[in-house]
This record gives sequence, structure tokens and C-alpha cells, in this order.
Amino acid sequence: MDLFLVALLPPEPIRSDIWALKQEMHQRTGSRNAVNLPPHITLIPPLRQPAPFAAAAAASLREFGRAQKACLVGLEDFAWFQSRTLYVHVAQAQAVQQLHEALRHWCATQLPAVPAPTRPFVPHVTLATRDLPPAAVPELRAEFASRRYAATAAWEELVLYQHDGRKWQVQETVYLLPAHGLAD
Repeated sequence: MDLFLVALLPPEPIRSDIWALKQEMHQRTGSRNAVNLPPHITLIPPLRQPAPFAAAAAASLREFGRAQKACLVGLEDFAWFQSRTLYVHVAQAQAVQQLHEALRHWCATQLPAVPAPTRPFVPHVTLATRDLPPAAVPELRAEFASRRYAATAAWEELVLYQHDGRKWQVQETVYLLPAHGLAD
């Protein structure tokens, strides 16, 4: 069984800005999870499927993407899930929530191997998680409570990743339709 996930990636310069923050977390804390994937919002969390799922999921995502518009996403500052995960807060999330809901419905009928979500969808861009040293958390919490970051753009890149046993590999990239009238 292989591991797959589907993510929405930010455009430049947001991608580079957040990648620099992820690199900072890796260098400061040794968190390898921080640098396992480029900056993204997870739409379908990691799931185990047989290898042939890759082709079916790629074809399905291509078809899904033909009718979906890019998402206007606004990022603002930082937040935490408990003491395990530091992330960039998605302050303007309506379009991403709509895309997630559309993808969930699509998968229910067109890609039933993808299970229905078991947790509420909370769009976020992870900077460090799971292997973040507990001793580093109090200092990071204090620092990121006062650090500021803000960016808004149309996110159009939907990516299917497959884990090869060592790292995540892109299996398919789907570009969503331009969202006319959205501020870049």
C-alpha cells in the first residue's frame, strides 16, 4: 500500500516566503517534517491505497480541476494546533473551504477509494509538526505570537503526491481555472 495526499499550493512569492519559514524551523529545531513538502494546504490528508490508485486519482483530479476556479486565499500571522503544530493561519478561507467541499463530494462519487473526512477541515499551512522538540515550543509560541505575516493571492495549483518510502513525489499537477476578478 502506498501513501497519497492532495494539496493546494500557493503561488510565488508566497511559496518562497513560507518555504523560508519552514527552512528556519528545520534549522532551528531539527524538524524534518517542516521540509518534507513544499508549502501547501492539505485537501485530502495522507491515505494508504494500492499503487494503481495513482493513475485513477490523477485522471479524476484532472477531470475535477476542469470545472474548478482558483481560490483566493488570505494568510495572516501564525497559530498552533496544541503544542505539536505551528502553522500560517488562513484568515480568508471561504474559497478553499468551498473547493474542499466540492472535492469531497467529487471523491464520494468519482473516486470512492478516498474516505470521507473524519475531522473538520481547518485550512492551514504547516511550518513544523510532529517532530517539533517539546523544549522548543514555549520559545516558539512566544516568538510567533508577535511575528507578523500577511499575503493574499489566487491559489491555482492542485497536486497529487505519492510517498516513495523516503519522500513525497509529485504524481499529478492540475491547474485550476483562472478566477477572473480575484486580486493577485
